[in-house]
Amino acid sequence: MSDLTLRHLRLPDEQEALRDLRRRILYAGLPEGKALYAGDELPTTLHVGAFDGERLVGIASLFAREDGTLQLRGMAVDADQQGKGVGAAIVRYAEQVSAERGYPELWCNARLKAVGFYSRLGWQVEGHQFEVLDVGPHFVMRKQTPRTDPVQM
Repeated sequence: MSDLTLRHLRLPDEQEALRDLRRRILYAGLPEGKALYAGDELPTTLHVGAFDGERLVGIASLFAREDGTLQLRGMAVDADQQGKGVGAAIVRYAEQVSAERGYPELWCNARLKAVGFYSRLGWQVEGHQFEVLDVGPHFVMRKQTPRTDPVQM
């Protein structure tokens, strides 16, 4: 990770790059539609991009939920950038956004192989393992966000 920059992605301009990274890393070999999430284009959904120079190397999407929480979805880091801190930087950025926007917690459906990653960042497993069709075993994981005054973004 040489010169990592994190920022919100601009839709629709960067939408295809977001979905391409989702397809390649999260849904390889599955139908293209798996990389499309209901709510991707809502104004309340934020898409985070990690850039190494001009290259998009990591992504995550933040979905505002009716229960007052923020869900982290579609977290993916390009294969050649995994293990270099890109994913941790994205999660920390998402935690900051969650706190700044006044959400009391951030949560995700973590793939079994990602539970250790999130645990190292202070996230807690909730409940029992469940299966996501065509994708595999998952756990709900949560992290409380620090209380701050909400900031308009």
